[in-house]
Amino acid sequence: MIRAAGLVLGLWAAGVSAVTASAPPAPAGARISPVTTGEIAGWTQDDHRVVLRLFAQGCETDPPLRQGIEPPPGLPVLCTEAAALLKAGEPDRATARKFFEDRFSFWRVRPAETPSGFMTGYFEPEFEGSLTQSAAFPTPLYGRPVDLVTKMPGDDWPGFDPALSSARRGERGLEPFPDRAAIDDGALDGQGLEILWMRDPVDRFVLQVQGSGRIRLPDGRVTRLVYAGRNGHPYTSLGRELSRRENIPPAEMTMDRLVARLKADAGFARELIRLNRSFVFYARRDDLPPEAGPIGAAGLPLTPLRSIAVDRSVWPYGMPAWIAGEIPDGTGGAEVLSRLVLAQDTGSAILGPARIDLFVGSGPQAGHRAGLIRHPFDLIVLWPRGRER
Repeated sequence: MIRAAGLVLGLWAAGVSAVTASAPPAPAGARISPVTTGEIAGWTQDDHRVVLRLFAQGCETDPPLRQGIEPPPGLPVLCTEAAALLKAGEPDRATARKFFEDRFSFWRVRPAETPSGFMTGYFEPEFEGSLTQSAAFPTPLYGRPVDLVTKMPGDDWPGFDPALSSARRGERGLEPFPDRAAIDDGALDGQGLEILWMRDPVDRFVLQVQGSGRIRLPDGRVTRLVYAGRNGHPYTSLGRELSRRENIPPAEMTMDRLVARLKADAGFARELIRLNRSFVFYARRDDLPPEAGPIGAAGLPLTPLRSIAVDRSVWPYGMPAWIAGEIPDGTGGAEVLSRLVLAQDTGSAILGPARIDLFVGSGPQAGHRAGLIRHPFDLIVLWPRGRER
């Protein structure tokens, strides 16, 4: 979340102060190097107004769904300047582009051991579900338990397993929260945490991997689900595990293929899904318009092909970035994607400075395309320039 003090509201009208290049802190395991916009293929062809509007929306938001690191001091100031620019009228493309060129420095980020970053895709799925349990809908989805404690960046839990990002507050202090297998075996029964029921554990697994979703109820209404917490256990990739077990080349393992395998064998699905000890909790949001994207970790709606999830321990929410790479178009072809995006989300599997998840959209077509994206890409982060008064 980005919040800015009211005293900076007049900065845009007063003119931009002189700026000097400012580098982001060098993340562990990464190489960063400065670049100019003249070196960025496609920079002048993109419509920067899209991300300018998204960037300005971050000035005042609800608290983030998942706390991230503090933004650099200059980012809230620039957010307010963007909001002031938009309030004065819709800028043309050149003005929006110049906003980013004048106020940010550009830094290419590469892993220390490989030439490129790694990008996957995610989407907002829609499933059938019910507010009451039945033979057709036996699989519960849970709201956030009252005794769940989430570890915030900078928290120190002495004597607690550092691999766990959440805990249960018990009579003797913090203790590990039940993992997926324990929850499936009834660890949360009797607490009234069920918010709705789904058809099977595979649907629930896909929902939890994507982080948010839409549930179509028997009467035709659609309710939206947003992230409300997780049990804190490490995430395990079931696609990677299935590839290992059945000798499937990683490049051929897609979400569609994984789901088809799980749907074909309920016993196998139960055994494999339990290997992922991570478990996500949800809250219902019935106030979101149908055309709005899901709410990301930063507390704002996501925009297809403009919102990305990042490692929240490395990059702040609200950070603009430029991504470039070739991704599947969903119809058997490929698309060169070179554009400005905004860090608005995070995920348990998104770890490292050059690792992102691209939000593709909502529904089955977006899901098919998202499941195909496992590609190298070029990442350039935009960092607020230093200011001289």
